[in-house]
Amino acid sequence: MKDRVVKMMESMLLLLILLEVVSGRRTQLLKGLPATTTVEENAAAGVSVYTFNVTVSPLSSEGVAIPPTIVNSNPLTEAFDIESKGDLEYRVVTTGNPVLDYETMPKRFDLQIFVEDTTGRTDLNILTVQVTDKNERPVFRGNMAIQTVTIYVLEGTPPECIYQVDAADPENAELKYSLLPAPVPFVVFESGAIFSTKEFDYEKDPHCYFLNVTVTDPEGLNSTKTVNINIININDERPYFTTKQRIYRIPEEQSPGTVVANITAKDPDDENSLSRLFYSIQSSDRYFSINPSTGVLQVAGRIDRDALPLRLHPNVSVIIQVEDSPSDGHASEMEITIIIDDINDNSPECNPSTFRKEANENMTAGTFLLDLRNYCKDIDVNPSNNQFNFIGLSGFGSNNFALESTGSGRLMMTGSIDLENPANLGVEVYSLTVRVQDSAYPNYSNIIYIYIRIKPVNEFFPVFSNLSYEFNVSEIAKVGSSIGKVNARDKDWPPSVITYSIVAGGSTRDYTNVFWISATKGDVKILARLDYETTQKHILTVQASDQEKTATASVTVNVLEVNDEEPVCSPNFYSFQIPVSIAVGTNINGFRIECQDRDSDPRSFRYFINEGNMNNHFTFSPSAGSNTSRLILASSFDYESGLDKNWIYRLRVYITDDNLLSARDKATHLIKTGTVTLSIRVIPNPTTVIATTPGFTVVTKRENLYSESAWYVPFIITLGSLLLLGLLVYLGFLLATWVRARCPPAGKADGTPLINAPEKKKPKKEVVVTMTKLNTVFDGEARDPVTGKMYEFNTRSGARRWKKSSETLQPVPAMQVTSSTTDNGDQGTERAEAPSRKELSEKRKEPTAETKQAIQPLAGQLETPGLRLQKQKEASEDRGLSSSAPQGRY
Repeated sequence: MKDRVVKMMESMLLLLILLEVVSGRRTQLLKGLPATTTVEENAAAGVSVYTFNVTVSPLSSEGVAIPPTIVNSNPLTEAFDIESKGDLEYRVVTTGNPVLDYETMPKRFDLQIFVEDTTGRTDLNILTVQVTDKNERPVFRGNMAIQTVTIYVLEGTPPECIYQVDAADPENAELKYSLLPAPVPFVVFESGAIFSTKEFDYEKDPHCYFLNVTVTDPEGLNSTKTVNINIININDERPYFTTKQRIYRIPEEQSPGTVVANITAKDPDDENSLSRLFYSIQSSDRYFSINPSTGVLQVAGRIDRDALPLRLHPNVSVIIQVEDSPSDGHASEMEITIIIDDINDNSPECNPSTFRKEANENMTAGTFLLDLRNYCKDIDVNPSNNQFNFIGLSGFGSNNFALESTGSGRLMMTGSIDLENPANLGVEVYSLTVRVQDSAYPNYSNIIYIYIRIKPVNEFFPVFSNLSYEFNVSEIAKVGSSIGKVNARDKDWPPSVITYSIVAGGSTRDYTNVFWISATKGDVKILARLDYETTQKHILTVQASDQEKTATASVTVNVLEVNDEEPVCSPNFYSFQIPVSIAVGTNINGFRIECQDRDSDPRSFRYFINEGNMNNHFTFSPSAGSNTSRLILASSFDYESGLDKNWIYRLRVYITDDNLLSARDKATHLIKTGTVTLSIRVIPNPTTVIATTPGFTVVTKRENLYSESAWYVPFIITLGSLLLLGLLVYLGFLLATWVRARCPPAGKADGTPLINAPEKKKPKKEVVVTMTKLNTVFDGEARDPVTGKMYEFNTRSGARRWKKSSETLQPVPAMQVTSSTTDNGDQGTERAEAPSRKELSEKRKEPTAETKQAIQPLAGQLETPGLRLQKQKEASEDRGLSSSAPQGRY
């Protein structure tokens, strides 16, 4: 920026001068100009080139206003300047910027010098400066011109040109080259090429050469530069190990990083310097590693002398390699052997470390139990390190056991152990500990745990708490009830599990097992109902077993009598007719009942009529204190006054067995009652009455007994009952549907005589009816108290029929009535076999007018349930349906 301003000012000044010249104001102020002068090239700054004076006007007292100034040059240059010498004397000097060079710069410069005095006069003249040539020193070019050149020569390189010196003479003269010092293995040629004269060996020859290269022109001027030649060492030698030791010995179990050996080596290529070598292990080895830089061999992993393969081969061979370059270098190898020494680093181990043994409680002293040495070992290799002993037997009950010797490890019993002894009571397992310990330092050890279970021996027989047991049980005790308990123990410890069983007794004619005993608790229970009247005492043999030994005890079960039997009377059902005029106090038809009770005295019976004795016409004599009693008419009948209206009496007689009990005992004792049913018909006009001979039916009563183990029986029974009930309901529904479809509804009221019902013709159906043909004579007649109709009956067989007014008594098919008596006092049932429908129809075809008149007034008045049933069945026969004979209970 400054140079630009200066140039602008010079241009303005030159412009002013030219204006002045043009305007005619130019005056000769510069003396000695114009002029021509010379200057040598390469002149230094401040060299005087030319001197001139300035002449000023007398009027100008203060000198010049503008001192002489180079306002322009041709060609332009700043190599010159004007300096004042005083008294208006000036000289042109070189500035040294740039340095004048004859060979490269213009050889002539025209300098325009301007001056102005104080009066305004100016002058402008030209100074011509000619540059003259001068002999200059040769100059180096390239790198040598600016620095000391360093040349690197690899050792082993054959003689060759190692550098080309570049120099020039400003006058382009021929130059000569030379080297100093002279006795060096290098030479420089006229062309400036430096050659080596030998093949260098870094290990033998000097590593560095300093050469002074001089270049001289024909006039003797010269220039000198230094060239530094370094011999470069190359990797041409193998390194070698300086470590002489080849065998090392270390103990096992050294921690990682432990130094085993310091391997050293040298490289001839680095004789006078620190070798940079690289170490490695060539063999496959997991135990050791080497520092690649320092060669320190150290432990890399666990070294266990007691494990394979070191257990068999304790010597480890390691091949170490040293290289002078990590790649493509020279290498050497060395094999070393490392011996691993065994140490006592393992404690004795037992497998298993816990033992469980059994010993009978009656074992004698000295009995061998366990040899621990068979299960223990020390894996150390050295025999001095793998010896061990067994010491320190301790634990609960250790006084009962001992080790035969410290080295043997044989465990023995010191005496027999009796579990039944109070000192040992409750002890079944002894917990022992034994220490197995190394014989060598540092005496490693382990603990062995031994659990000895004393196995009980069954030495004693079970013993019942009683030699015999006696239980009393009521004969009405429920099945499953507990009647007593037996208990047995033995002296063995721990207590043996006693199981109970019945081995003899406890059976009856009907049941094999009447009693059951709990196998674990000894509870005796009833399996079947007891009966004092059958068996008063049961003697059982109960066995207690501890799985090996047994004992028995006698159990007597006394069955206590209870009034559980009902009085049984014969007959228990009776039907007969009596005339209305029978006298009071009469034994009716000579009837009497005879009662028995298996568990009551004959005098314990009481007789009373509980139902049906209207107006108390009947009584029994005696009423108590006897097993027989007669039926007596206590009061006469009175139908005329209307006091009595019933012609049929159904008496329900109760017979109790509490006659001999006091009033207080009756409240606490069990009282049983038997029943007898009597059917008495009062006949207004009595005829000969023949008592019906009662029959009997034998009923076998069976009772199922429930067993606790047969829990599924009730379930199956209930399920079967539900299925059967559903089936019956379904069949009933089908039957009702069928009857409704086949049977039309009843026509008229019951009061209409059934025998007058018209007979409908139906398709002939074959009906098989079992008939009992009797040569029956209807020798009696009576009026039905319900319907009021007359009927005929056979006093011997009980056969009945409606009386027809126009028909005389003649044999007809009769119904057979059977009175059944059971042991448990149930009422008898009557079964009747009726004549076939064909015979009944034939008899109904010939009713007379008199018969109709006799039957109609009685219709609907006196009709028993049995006759009503007969009537309905006859009406059904008239409709063509099969029917059975009328039956009823009287």
